[in-house]
Amino acid sequence: MREPARFAVLFLLALMCAEPALAQRESTGKPKRPRPRQLDRGVVYDRDPKTGELRTGSAAEPGASGTPAAGTIRARVSLVEVGCVALDRDGTNLRGLRREDFRVFEDGAEQPIAHFDASTEPASIVLVIDTSPSIFRELAQMKVAARALAASLSPADEVAVVAFAKGTHLLLPFSRARALLEGAIDSPAMAMVANSRESNIYAAAYLTAHELFRGRPGRRAILLLTDGQDSGLRLSWDPASAQPGGASNRLAFEDVARELAADGVELYAISTEPRPRAMTDAWLDAHRSATLISAATRELEIPHYTAYLAELVRRVGGRLYFLRQIGSLSEVYRRIAETLGAQYTLGYYPGAGLGRPGWRALRVELPGHPGARVVHRFVYYIPASP
Repeated sequence: MREPARFAVLFLLALMCAEPALAQRESTGKPKRPRPRQLDRGVVYDRDPKTGELRTGSAAEPGASGTPAAGTIRARVSLVEVGCVALDRDGTNLRGLRREDFRVFEDGAEQPIAHFDASTEPASIVLVIDTSPSIFRELAQMKVAARALAASLSPADEVAVVAFAKGTHLLLPFSRARALLEGAIDSPAMAMVANSRESNIYAAAYLTAHELFRGRPGRRAILLLTDGQDSGLRLSWDPASAQPGGASNRLAFEDVARELAADGVELYAISTEPRPRAMTDAWLDAHRSATLISAATRELEIPHYTAYLAELVRRVGGRLYFLRQIGSLSEVYRRIAETLGAQYTLGYYPGAGLGRPGWRALRVELPGHPGARVVHRFVYYIPASP
C-alpha cells in the first residue's frame, strides 16, 4: 500500500475510534434543561359515582368529556412501603438496624416484612414552590438553598422542580444533574409562573404526585414551600369543606390526601407564616390519631390554612416546618435531607389484600430498643378498584 493511502486508512480508523469518545464527552458535558411544562393544562377531573374517587384525564384523550380514558386509571402495586426514622432516647438517629429489628402492624395485625432498605435506594424528591406574590420575596433564598440541598443529598438521589401560582408548571423533571437544579430555580420561567395572585397549593401537590411519582421506587418526598393560603379549594373550619361535594368533579382536600397516601409520597411542608404558639412539635405528636380540623384547634387561634397544611402532613407522613422559626431555607432543606438519608423503608403485602379500599392504620415498633421512637406515616390509602 502506498504511503499516502496507508495514512488515509489509519486516519479513518482513528476517527472511527474517536467518535464514541467524542459522543460520550458531548453527552457528559453541560446538560441542557428541558422546556417547562404546565401540568394542569387540559386536565379533566372525573369523580367515579360508585366509589367517590377522583380520576384524572386529559381533555385531548378519548372519554375526557365523561369517563376518563382507560389508560388514566392506574393499577396499584400491592407492596405497601412505609418510610420511617428510628430515634434513640436522646433523639439521635438509630443506624445499623436490620429487618429483624422492626415490627409492622396494619389495623392492629402484624404484617411480615417482605422488603427492607436502609436508605441505599435512591430518593425521588420534588421541590414544589409557591410563587404567588406573598411568597415570591422568599425566592431570593432559593438558589442558595437548592445548592445546600444538592450538597446534602446522595449523588444517586433525583430532584425535580415544580413552581405554581394559578397554574402548576414542571420546570425540571427528575434529574441527578445538580447544575440543572440550580438553573431551574434561577430560570426566567420561575418569574413567569409568579405572574398571578392566585395560589392553588393543593392542586399543585395533587398534580405533582399524580404526574411525577407514578411507578417510581424507593423513598418519595415533596418539599413544599408556601404560606398555606390556598385559592382553589375553598377550605374552612367546617370539615365538610375538605370532602368531595357529592357528584362534583371539583378537586377536594380529601382527594389530595388520598393521592399522596396511595403513592407513598411524604410531604415536608415549609410554611412562611409565623408558627402558631399552640402548634408545637409535642402538640402535633399528641394529635397524630385525630383530625386537626376541629373546634378545639380553632379555639387555639391557629389559622385554618395552617391547620390544613398540618393535617395533610399528618395524613401522608413527613413534617411541617416554619421558616421564620428556623430562619434559613438552606437549613430547612439540610434537615430534610438528613431525615431522608436516615430513613428505613419497610415493605409488606397486606394480609387483607387490596380488596378492601379505604384508609388503613399503620404502626411500626422497635421491640428490642426500649425507649426508642419510630417516626412514620400513621395511615395509608388503598383506592377502590376501577
